[in-house]
Amino acid sequence: MERQHTETGAGLLARIGRALGTGDATHRAGSGSGSGSGWTRLTVRLSGSGLTVDVVADTSRPPRGIAYLLPGGGLNFAADFFTPGGPDDHHLTHHLRRRGLLVVGVTPREDASTAAEITAEQGLAAHRRDLAGVVGALDCVLRLPYQYAGHSAGAALALDAAGHDGSPRLRRVVVLDTTGPYTGELALRAAATRDVYAGLLAQGTYATDPGLAALIAEAVADPAAPSPAPWPPNPSLRFTRAGLAHFALIRTAALPGPANWIYAQGHSAGEYAFGATPAEDRFTLAHTSLATWRAATAALGSGLIPTALMRDLAAVWAGDEATYRIPWDRIRAEVVWVNTALGRGDHPRGADLIRAGGNDRVGFTVVPGYGHGDAVWGRTAAADVWSLF
Repeated sequence: MERQHTETGAGLLARIGRALGTGDATHRAGSGSGSGSGWTRLTVRLSGSGLTVDVVADTSRPPRGIAYLLPGGGLNFAADFFTPGGPDDHHLTHHLRRRGLLVVGVTPREDASTAAEITAEQGLAAHRRDLAGVVGALDCVLRLPYQYAGHSAGAALALDAAGHDGSPRLRRVVVLDTTGPYTGELALRAAATRDVYAGLLAQGTYATDPGLAALIAEAVADPAAPSPAPWPPNPSLRFTRAGLAHFALIRTAALPGPANWIYAQGHSAGEYAFGATPAEDRFTLAHTSLATWRAATAALGSGLIPTALMRDLAAVWAGDEATYRIPWDRIRAEVVWVNTALGRGDHPRGADLIRAGGNDRVGFTVVPGYGHGDAVWGRTAAADVWSLF
């Protein structure tokens, strides 16, 4: 049975804080442009699990439902969905809050961990269990309809959680730029990626740092300085720091690494043209400025991704259900799956498997001209992407 609530703002967050249990809590309030734009935010780092839970509530009206926001690998709620420095109406958080939803961001425990604290057990199932603990605690006191909304690895978590969640209050799953099972040659490539991460686990390497945050920070601090990376037209020369950061954002798929190939092109739409020397390279970002990328990555905690999580995700991409299986056939909520053409691309097999399980409320859309991060940080994402869900 669902409940209707009359509480708003701080009163509602106080009840939620008690439901979540002990932990370090901080409060923040703010307002944006337009009427009914007041909001308040509670951030709790749970002492038992190390999870960080952010709750953003409207101060002028009670919520009609809950959106659980699940960040991508290595990201946290603030970086992915509440990016510092941007206008309030540019955040996905405020976009959903203005629709009458209570926003609950669940940041995984690795964000507050050192590499030595991350274990071989922090795969996709462990992330799902952590999320279920938060959802269960809030459902006991709120009993509101809810949805999972995730980006990248967080979207895979949203799908996995939905497949294990039989609550009638789970109404929707919003999937932002993630990858389900491939077929053919891409599935074989994904299996090789799975094997790389399985090998790292066997060697005792339990976490990886993608390194993008450092590249962007260096590009902002000293854009013309030489980077350590060889310049493709002449490997005896080096990218500038600004050039390397833009190349990594725009042409992610061309970078070395076991998982960069999954991008059709890159994290960010844009153009990169080599010049006669590294200093003469020309580059531009189409939707998300470097300043926004810097604000997002500066908000990260550890920035680490558990190796076990990457192994499980790669197993999903490979269709290797012996290593990890998302129960596609048990997802009964509405699914709105939105990929970007330059990010994870037009690969609808995951959506097809949900439909094959008997769920006909499944949509799959590819947004042209957008990269992986543009779906959440792009200047026109609200019109081009968020309007689709």
